[in-house]
Amino acid sequence: MPSFDIVSQVNSMEIENAVNQARKELANRFDFKGSKAEIVLEKNAIQLSAEDDFKVRTLEEMTLGKLAKRGISLKSVQVDPAELSPLGHARQKITIKQGIASDVAKKITGFIRDGKFKVTTQIQGDEVRVTGKSRDELQAVIAAVRAHEFEVAVQFVNFRD
Repeated sequence: MPSFDIVSQVNSMEIENAVNQARKELANRFDFKGSKAEIVLEKNAIQLSAEDDFKVRTLEEMTLGKLAKRGISLKSVQVDPAELSPLGHARQKITIKQGIASDVAKKITGFIRDGKFKVTTQIQGDEVRVTGKSRDELQAVIAAVRAHEFEVAVQFVNFRD
């Protein structure tokens, strides 16, 4: 039976490229000359640190702009509030969300079920599998899910006939 998976994934190479572009811009910006500002990429998080709150917000805008230019949906990005130390140093964490949370997966399956499509949905970990008898029905589900606004960016993978 034909099937496909609905996932929410972010390409780690695109994240790395966006962070590298933000670092290059940071090195060339005049307002950051001589300051201790840095952008550090961890596994699924980006750490920003600077001398004050204003510079951290500037780093955040710069990094989010580079992520958006690389095609990463900002729905997959969670920005934590900036933390100020007693000495005035500021830090901020930007987390990249991978996978579909169970409550969002339930909303997606509920939306498909409410659409009266002749398909079955199954939540498998952090993805949703949709199975149906005809390819046309699956394509109609893809179009409906694309048109609907969910709180995560969704992609469609593993389309099997």
